[in-house]
Amino acid sequence: MENSIYGKYRDALPRVMRAFTGQVAAYSEKAREEAGEGLYEHLLSRVKSEDSMREKCRRRGLPETPESALGELHDAIGVRIVCGFIEDIYENIRRIRELPGVRVLEEKDYIAKAKPNGYRSYHMILLAEAPFEDIRGDNPGHFFIEVQLRTIAMDSWASLEHQMKYKKELGGNQALITSELKRCADELASCDLSMQTIRNLIREENQGLNRKE
Repeated sequence: MENSIYGKYRDALPRVMRAFTGQVAAYSEKAREEAGEGLYEHLLSRVKSEDSMREKCRRRGLPETPESALGELHDAIGVRIVCGFIEDIYENIRRIRELPGVRVLEEKDYIAKAKPNGYRSYHMILLAEAPFEDIRGDNPGHFFIEVQLRTIAMDSWASLEHQMKYKKELGGNQALITSELKRCADELASCDLSMQTIRNLIREENQGLNRKE
């Protein structure tokens, strides 16, 4: 354990991660029981690998220590919530803000304002209380969690873009590829809006039928 970049806190990280994802799963299941629909399609989580965290520390010019990995950097624990509809993303955000023992430190809305390359997602940095000693020596401690919320379309685009941008054989096609990726991102965003509109129309229709009954 002495060789781990997470030091003596390594074993706490997956437990903090599971506690948080359990909270998210619980409120989604409650929504399913009440309204017939959960609040996400996929819930993915991971503790950043030792090699990836060390590489990030080097990239940031930080020493490869637990203090850097768990104090200076905020993504040792990462969670991705993939939703069917844009509306569900913001409902998840509302519910996360209300979770006991969880505080929102930072939010970036790349859905309302996409990145120049077309990337869309909602990012949150959370501080979650847990019954373990943290890097500051506090117990109960507080651990950073990075959360990304996306629709299925946003997640598919981001995964493919991530794969392709590391290819070395782009040559003179770089500008064309960049513009085509942006075009695809915009088309998928338009599709997300259309799907949300269709869902809203279906809900309105069903509510109207229920009132007539």
